[in-house]
Amino acid sequence: MKRFAVVCVIIIFFTLLFAFSFCPKFQTGVVGRINPVSGANMVWIVGGRDSLACAVVNGEFGFETRPGVYKVIIDGIAPYKDEILENVGVRDGQTVDVGEIVLQR
Repeated sequence: MKRFAVVCVIIIFFTLLFAFSFCPKFQTGVVGRINPVSGANMVWIVGGRDSLACAVVNGEFGFETRPGVYKVIIDGIAPYKDEILENVGVRDGQTVDVGEIVLQR
């Protein structure tokens, strides 16, 4: 009887593991890259009264957020200037790539 219970638990475990691992995961967010890589260390997105901050890692950033229209603010490190991208629209299940943002001196 113990062996039967153990086999049932193993079957249930693998069934659940494979059932959830093949489900598509829809993410909604904003991603991008900074050039030069060391030109910024923080990026903000602001939408309405909501705001999120994210660290820049190896020149890249990414946010998972709700659908909406956002302002993306790149906080440049001197001698580089801040950069602002207006009206970045994000739809449900869509990750928007704002591309490479070249910071000016």
